[in-house]
Amino acid sequence: MQGVHAVGSAALYTACESAGVRRVILFSAIGSNRDAPTAFSRTKREGEAALMARDLDWVILRPSVVVGRSAYGGSALLRGLASLPVLPVMPDTAAIQPVHLDDLVETVLFFLQPEAPSRIALDLAGPRQMAFSDAVALFRHWLRWRPAYRLRLPAWAASGAYRAGDVAQLLGWRAPVNSTAQVEMRRGATGDAEPWRQVTGMRPRDLAAALASEPASVQERWFARLYALKPLIFGVFGLFWIGTGIISLGPGWDIGMSYVREGELGENFASLTVIAGALADTVIGLAILWRPASRYGLWAALIVSLIYVVIGTAMVPRLWADPLGPMLKIWPVLMLNLVAMAIREDR
Repeated sequence: MQGVHAVGSAALYTACESAGVRRVILFSAIGSNRDAPTAFSRTKREGEAALMARDLDWVILRPSVVVGRSAYGGSALLRGLASLPVLPVMPDTAAIQPVHLDDLVETVLFFLQPEAPSRIALDLAGPRQMAFSDAVALFRHWLRWRPAYRLRLPAWAASGAYRAGDVAQLLGWRAPVNSTAQVEMRRGATGDAEPWRQVTGMRPRDLAAALASEPASVQERWFARLYALKPLIFGVFGLFWIGTGIISLGPGWDIGMSYVREGELGENFASLTVIAGALADTVIGLAILWRPASRYGLWAALIVSLIYVVIGTAMVPRLWADPLGPMLKIWPVLMLNLVAMAIREDR
């Protein structure tokens, strides 16, 4: 965050001065100029200060939670939570003031005009303050689902959810629920939008009216449900592969060895085969959980699963008739693999 919000941005502003680029429009964060309880808001404020110190025609825009047709960030989180039949309500969360993406775009177009004012900082906030859970309820209504039961989480459960998000971030995933979000949600995302309206003549869209003007399609409903399932898909799938590796080296050792012996391989080669398979499964699971390597882990899982089918059929064909279906169960695993590959990308 320091590199993106402060250091890198300051270098960009210096380059703008050198290149003769006069107008710079910066998206900051609402409330970062009032208090900065997290590294996110502190570095946002440092970025603002770096821009204000330059001899440029700067404009600083501080949006609240941005919602729009495109699903990313806060808008994606609202949709994902809206898909849950039971909505977890976090304790100690302040109000938000959602602002529509189209209003932000029109504001940028306004300030790109040659005669537009500069050296100005504005809060971009919608016309209505609401609880975060109420914003989720609006999205659930937009998605044409019945109102969800609201479950108020105790502090310890909410803290566990935020910590889980921190773990996901350590593994390289962009988790919208984490300890930074916890602090920022306690502060809220509200501001005074009157100066914005006076300067630009904008009439910010109300969230409910904006959603009603763009009815949700099946794509939005699919996305919302898959967004909520994505952490479980990758978490369960990665742990499945790690678990198979651990079991193969532990309590399942004798069973694995019996399968290999049935294929009439030598004792030493059988041991090496079971160990190699277990280590491969474990590495694949770790790769799936670590986002930078998840693409390769998923491809490896797909290829190894197909190899298991071929080798298992050649060595122990009776497994196809096993009542527990060890060979048949590979196919739903492959389908889950393809689902994970399809939804891996965030953008």
